[in-house]
Amino acid sequence: MGTASDLSRKALLPAAVLGLSGLLLAGCGAAPEEETPGAGSETGTESASTSAVGAENSDYTGCIVSDQGGFDDRSFNQSSYEGLKSAEEDFGIKTREAESTSPTDFTPNVNSMLQAGCDTIIGVGFLLGDTIKPIAASNEDTHFVGVDVTDPEFPDNVQRIIYDTAQGAFLAGYLSAGVSETGKVATYGGAEIPTVTIFMDGFAAGVEYYNEQKDADVQVLGWNREAKTGSFTGDFENQAAGKTNTTNFINEGADIIMPVAGPVGLGTLDAVTEANAAGKDAKVVWVDSDGYLTTDQGEVILTSVMKLMGEAVHDVIEADLAGEFSSEPYVGTLENGGVALAPFHDLDSAVSEELKTELEEIKAGIIDGSITVDSDYSPES
Repeated sequence: MGTASDLSRKALLPAAVLGLSGLLLAGCGAAPEEETPGAGSETGTESASTSAVGAENSDYTGCIVSDQGGFDDRSFNQSSYEGLKSAEEDFGIKTREAESTSPTDFTPNVNSMLQAGCDTIIGVGFLLGDTIKPIAASNEDTHFVGVDVTDPEFPDNVQRIIYDTAQGAFLAGYLSAGVSETGKVATYGGAEIPTVTIFMDGFAAGVEYYNEQKDADVQVLGWNREAKTGSFTGDFENQAAGKTNTTNFINEGADIIMPVAGPVGLGTLDAVTEANAAGKDAKVVWVDSDGYLTTDQGEVILTSVMKLMGEAVHDVIEADLAGEFSSEPYVGTLENGGVALAPFHDLDSAVSEELKTELEEIKAGIIDGSITVDSDYSPES
């Protein structure tokens, strides 16, 4: 895992991009000042900024436990972590963090946060849900936040931050079908869990919609909507598997690939970069964060299906400080800005003005309900 300096080298989302969410009061979080802890370890920040609220919040401790991808995953763990660091800077709170490298770290890491006296404990990732539920039930005076935890059955001291990413992925699928030169696009996942398959399903639905509208026959490799089966590496760590998957897709003719696999997607970037150096013209759709800003190979990223997690974490902390913690889930959508399609950055010229207009019209249609993104994986509120 990387250090805080590794994170600082990955540009945090600028205010212009964060503003897409329309959700929250703060912009991007500050880069961490301390070393990111190693596997299963935790650290605390004993000094706290009082730039926004003042010293009255210095007795409040917000804590975060990562999924196995770690805080430098260029994806959902990193975005959530930056949201907590932003709250530290803006509200003068203390923070602690525990980084997981495998599911066996989850329970000891959450318990270590309890023992440290945390006021709110944020668990990042679907897989943390099973850990948080029984611990929260036994510790009613502590608030818990489950980022990407979709199970609706949780105690009242737990707030879930969840996203209908099928909506954003639908746009990405339509976009990819419109940009593809080969008529084949692909997607694959890390672990086969709902927060992964929802992206893949929405992506394939967007391609289907493009085919219906254009009387086209763009194929999707890696996910079958009818059978609900697809390609998965099995975890969020094995970048070599991501590279192999992507190379296979390219060899089968796909020229746009969407990995839904956290750091495993870095293997996709490597495979695409190598393929393009050998004469291909492949592109990547990133997920969770704006990959153009959070990876070193943004030049091959067509767009990203973003979940504005950092802002949501920041807002939950702010609400808790104001005595307004709620067990009602936050559901990010295109309408409230919790889900968004990132700019096309260096590949803007690859997207025609006609296609850009169509994407805006489809987004508006999803928001007003005239276009339905039908996915069995959309979260229950």
